Amino acid sequence: MNAPFTCCDVTPNALTRRDLLKTVSAGFGWLAFQGLAAEVAAAESQSPLAPKAPHFAPRAKRVIFLAMQGGPAHMDTFDYKPKLTADHGKPGPSRGGLSLYGSPFAFNQHGQSGLQISELFPQVAKHADKLCLLRGMNTDIPNHPQAFVQLHTGSAQFVRPSMGAWMLYGLGTQNENLPGFITIAPPLALGGAQNYGSAFLPAVYQGTRLGAQRADIARASMDNLRNADLPASLQRQQLDLVQSMNRDFLASTGNPEVEGVIESFELAFRMQSEVPKVMDLSKESPATLKQYGIGDGVSDGFGKQCLMARRFAEAGVRYIEVCHAGWDQHQNLKTAISRSAACSRTRW
Repeated sequence: MNAPFTCCDVTPNALTRRDLLKTVSAGFGWLAFQGLAAEVAAAESQSPLAPKAPHFAPRAKRVIFLAMQGGPAHMDTFDYKPKLTADHGKPGPSRGGLSLYGSPFAFNQHGQSGLQISELFPQVAKHADKLCLLRGMNTDIPNHPQAFVQLHTGSAQFVRPSMGAWMLYGLGTQNENLPGFITIAPPLALGGAQNYGSAFLPAVYQGTRLGAQRADIARASMDNLRNADLPASLQRQQLDLVQSMNRDFLASTGNPEVEGVIESFELAFRMQSEVPKVMDLSKESPATLKQYGIGDGVSDGFGKQCLMARRFAEAGVRYIEVCHAGWDQHQNLKTAISRSAACSRTRW
């Protein structure tokens, strides 16, 4: 007959202090790995447009870039040339018999910095101490299309991400219901979409075009924003079906452009209610409209663009570009450049 089983018949595994410490340390390592894995998963599930913390404490949160298309004479605007003015009418260095031509506009020092600014910009001059004026700009190719693209992307030869795309990629945006990068009335020529494109960055970082150059900005709208045939609830159901197919296609191909399509569809759905409110200038006070030159035939269009840019910035859009044509004067210099500069003479 077998003896009854007792606990004393089993010898437990004895743990030394060294074994205990080894096991516990491995456990801590596993916990650390779990934490890192959770952070990676959270980062991957987060929207690529979500706000990102900068490396340093910023002084500016957003950018409004006024792109004044053309090639205004630097010596008539912000680049004071007293020697050229003094030598006006004298023979030039070339052999063509051409004479030197000094600027027809007076320059004066402004602010505590003593910044020299042409009389073309009396309102801009009042803010001389808030300006950082760079007089060292140059281009590899002295031609409008190449120079315009190089200004926006850094290269006239290669396709590179635009400034706005880099800004959005690096910092994200502060309003998930609006594009993080908007370009107002961009030119169709001079590089076109390359000036606000994302190049090798994901497509979600490219700019959203609003209006077109020389078109009435008051009538501008973002393409394919509304569906007049379906209410919001049915649009959501339709979009969910489309997005499920998009995600299946993304999983099978890994195409980054599909990822951009998915993000853009979701953004467009959210934008339906947000964009019209931001673009509506009707509730602005008469004093504000006057400050922006709205209602004045010369500055009305550009004033609306600038006010709209301010409203987008206040709504959390990270980068807004305002494009304005007409700064290229090949003849009738004094009259033509004075007409262009009139847009900046409203009261600030």
